[in-house]
Amino acid sequence: MKLVLPFPPSVNTYWRSPNSGPLKGQHLISAKGRAFQSAACAAIIEQLRRLPKPSSSPAAVEIVLYPPDARRRDIDNYNKALFDALTHAGIWEDDSQVKRMLVEWASQVPGGRVEITITSYVENGRQNSNALVRE
Repeated sequence: MKLVLPFPPSVNTYWRSPNSGPLKGQHLISAKGRAFQSAACAAIIEQLRRLPKPSSSPAAVEIVLYPPDARRRDIDNYNKALFDALTHAGIWEDDSQVKRMLVEWASQVPGGRVEITITSYVENGRQNSNALVRE
């Protein structure tokens, strides 16, 4: 399964921790994080043309990040928001099912985007590119 999603917020802006009020001390998904989840879910449903049925199989993912600008970024700061959105959309039951991950940077594009390919995980570390986690 290959999906094209909006560029996710970094883990640094994905969470917020209120300093006062009834939610003080809790970690919550920020407004930017919630907006990304909504946009990603809409993109997934549009591309699949249906609501996904969550897979319970181990998965391998290949992620290509197309940044929106030339700022320096850490490659590992975007996986949490992306995986949470895929879980929220119902692609898989939980992101702990991801057993192999390859992440790479691509060229900058206006607005940014992410291309993610999800395949079934084969225990010896190789993935079978013909076997999809979900059709």
